[in-house]
Amino acid sequence: MAEHEREREHVKVAVIGTGFGGLGAAVRLRREGVTDFVVLERAGAVGGTWRDNSYPGCACDVPSHLYSFSFAPNPEWPRTFSGQEHIGKYLEHVADTFGIRPHIRFNSEVKQMRWDNEALHWEVDTSSGSLTADVIVSATGPLSDPKVPDIPGLDGFEGKVFHSARWDHDYDLRGKRVAMVGTGASAIQIVPAIQPEVERMTLFQRTPPWVMPRADRPITGAERWLHRQVPFTTAARRGLLWGIRELQVQAFTKRPNELGLVETLAKRNMKRAVKDPELQAKLTPSYRIGCKRILLSNTYYPALAQPNVDVVASGLEEVRGNTLVASDGTETEVDAIVFGTGFHVTDMPIAERVVGAEGRTLAETWTGGMNSLRGATAAGFPNWMTIIGPNTGLGNSSMILMIESQLNYMADYLRQIDVLGGRAALDARPGAVQGWNDRVQERMKRTVWNTGGCTSWYLDENGKNTTIWPGTTTEFRAATRRVDLAEYDVLRPTAAANRAAATAEKVEADA
Repeated sequence: MAEHEREREHVKVAVIGTGFGGLGAAVRLRREGVTDFVVLERAGAVGGTWRDNSYPGCACDVPSHLYSFSFAPNPEWPRTFSGQEHIGKYLEHVADTFGIRPHIRFNSEVKQMRWDNEALHWEVDTSSGSLTADVIVSATGPLSDPKVPDIPGLDGFEGKVFHSARWDHDYDLRGKRVAMVGTGASAIQIVPAIQPEVERMTLFQRTPPWVMPRADRPITGAERWLHRQVPFTTAARRGLLWGIRELQVQAFTKRPNELGLVETLAKRNMKRAVKDPELQAKLTPSYRIGCKRILLSNTYYPALAQPNVDVVASGLEEVRGNTLVASDGTETEVDAIVFGTGFHVTDMPIAERVVGAEGRTLAETWTGGMNSLRGATAAGFPNWMTIIGPNTGLGNSSMILMIESQLNYMADYLRQIDVLGGRAALDARPGAVQGWNDRVQERMKRTVWNTGGCTSWYLDENGKNTTIWPGTTTEFRAATRRVDLAEYDVLRPTAAANRAAATAEKVEADA
């Protein structure tokens, strides 16, 4: 072993990211008695997507008391649906309260992770140095890397261009002609927030979203006092919010036709604010509600009805100088373009940086679509886990519920390694991964996400839904409560090296 390798820092666990997934993993590690870990964060502060998304109007569309950790209830939420600022402060509070900051390495972007078959550990290269780790917990999240479409002529645009997740707060939008590209969850918050101050707003809408009213209000001082004095009331409030959403799941997963009533309510919501029949027609979706994420807003439709707003019911096709050309030929001259075009969800960039036991990247393994065992582990990538992995997303509830279930799985995974003793690693068996994903995809067939008649960011380029969990959070928690060793190969140093050599010989022979 080279001198520099002997001196390289080694930890038991390396966690990647400081959003809800990463901080949750760090807290769980400490609660399990594991203190030999680091948290690698590419930015200079905690928060993940709630740090990066600071655009005007940014808020969560899940109720505050459900969008927080069960082990870190917050009696001080100011609103039923909290904004980015308050969620960011909550995550800072979690990092401080549970003693996570000493473990965090800020400005340490992971460049590559390579599995060492002989040493049975991961070699991790970051922008601030290298280390090795027995186990990797990747919590980069699917909403980490913005996606900007490749629009011909965009490079020649003379105005300002930025993505909603990289908002330029130094650029003053007042009095400007602004194009908003996209109609997703970010766009419907941005449009009403900036519409009053811009000279003209042009919304490029490829597909109209279904928008329901947002039951948002300030949480009263009396409510907050009660939650502080009687902690059970906070848990009860969270439980009620959770239970309502559990009861809704079957309509999404088994009986999409029952969602017709909800569509009627959504249409009424739109028509209350939008009186122009032509605009109503533009804003009425042609797919089943729920196929794409249902959005919540009381201000989106009123903003679109204002005289300084134009809705172009067509995608942005080309940029000619400062003129934007839609696919229907509509031309609009603007000073600034804001892309609310989502993230690399089904092609997460982190997968290109993970090199497994057979010398292939995770991205290469996932060429036919992301897949994993119980949303956590991938065959050929021993002791590597992901939080919010394939098919763990939700269409109607809080991702914190799914994260906490995956933290249960992570904790038991580490216990199993300790019980095995000595140098050991767990590698998901290909048959187990395939079997799990076959069952998930079979259940997916009748869900609204697959049958609703839309093309959403839930689907990958092959039309496969690799994002959403087709069941209740209760079912997922049961499926991830324990690690089943029958689904894994147990690797020892000699066995791992021999298997890797045999695989390399096979690859060479096939070539």
